[in-house]
Amino acid sequence: MLSPIGPAIPDALRAVLTSFHDALLALETPAAPKPVFAVAQAGLPPAASYPQCVALVTDLNILAHCDGVHWIRQDTGAVIV
Repeated sequence: MLSPIGPAIPDALRAVLTSFHDALLALETPAAPKPVFAVAQAGLPPAASYPQCVALVTDLNILAHCDGVHWIRQDTGAVIV
């Protein structure tokens, strides 16, 4: 095993770096489906901030995707207003 070069990393920082490392590995190798962001129609965030994202619109019981301009229903292709 090689010893680290430079000053020792404090335990608190090592724990944070380890959690970042583990989270990145989980993003790179998903092993199961992930929950979709769920929100009521009135609470949909601005479309311009979420291009190419998906949300479950709970009060309409549909999935919607964002094209960067509008939230679009997946069942009909209509714009959610």
